[in-house]
Amino acid sequence: MKTIVFDVDDTIYDQQQPFRNAINTVFPCVKAEDMHALYIRFRHHSDETFPKVMSNEWTLEYMRFYRIDESLKNLSYPTVSQEDGLLFQKIYEDELDNIVMHEEVKKVFDFLKEKKIPMGIITNGPTDHQYKKVKQLRLEDWVPSDNIIISQSTGFQKPEREIFDLAAKEFGMEAEHTLYVGDSFENDIIGAKNGGWKSLWFNHRLRTMPANEQPTHIQEVTSFDDLLSTIKAIF
Repeated sequence: MKTIVFDVDDTIYDQQQPFRNAINTVFPCVKAEDMHALYIRFRHHSDETFPKVMSNEWTLEYMRFYRIDESLKNLSYPTVSQEDGLLFQKIYEDELDNIVMHEEVKKVFDFLKEKKIPMGIITNGPTDHQYKKVKQLRLEDWVPSDNIIISQSTGFQKPEREIFDLAAKEFGMEAEHTLYVGDSFENDIIGAKNGGWKSLWFNHRLRTMPANEQPTHIQEVTSFDDLLSTIKAIF
């Protein structure tokens, strides 16, 4: 491997913490033991419905209400009002002002920077929302701004091949020598395969691989603590 590109959400920082804080504030009826499953459903519905926003079939506001309402219903909680759904989104966004890069990821970034390994970012989501995270996490301390792609600004999204092809071209990277690191099998591992990239599945939420899919990633890491040693072994 000569180059490396990262996902952002729940790969570079712990996305479950701001989610948990917002849920506890707006929906205190949610049991602590349901929080992980609820978060997984929330991520699922985010990935499932954002294409409707990209195609202008849904508004971003409606998608954000739908994903939390549907996630709660999946765990047998009552449907929520649109007002409460949007209040949850506001608090969730406010909580994102406090996100920090996971310390083990920072060690990885420092190692790659020291070795002068070219780095990049591909993240799905609304441009303004994701760029706010880029700034909060200070990603440009390690990754050149020209090597950061946010899906909404391109018209493509993971796992579509086009966004990986665009990144390889814009970042000046060779697909066959580039490693993509992300937590979502559906978006990150399948997407990397579609683009002809190698991938590392950062499966720290211990998700199961989707049915009828074959493992195409070169490595699976299930803990932040194992990330640096794995990256060092590859590079």
